[in-house]
Amino acid sequence: MSSSALQGDRREMKSVIRYKTKPESADENQRLVEKVYEELAARDPGGVHYATLRLEDGVTFMHVFTTDSDDAANTLGGIAAFAEFLRDLPQRCAELPVAQPVTVVGSYRMFGD
Repeated sequence: MSSSALQGDRREMKSVIRYKTKPESADENQRLVEKVYEELAARDPGGVHYATLRLEDGVTFMHVFTTDSDDAANTLGGIAAFAEFLRDLPQRCAELPVAQPVTVVGSYRMFGD
């Protein structure tokens, strides 16, 4: 989706990432994810909208990443806690992350719209 696809309050959707951790690694994964949000809150980079969900099975995580513009797409790369989260992610996983670009078809207050 290009920047021209942005309309009104809709944000450009970048991706949804899904993976499963090993049961013994799920809580550590959550702790590392929470550190990312702490740093994002402290730095307030702007233009980034990011959510992480832990599914009911306790080991499946989904990350939803949207931006206001293509310029904000690289913001997480500058977050030290995100680099820490990524460092041992393959070792924590039973199923490696799969990122899929997606398009918002509709939402109700999910993405600030």
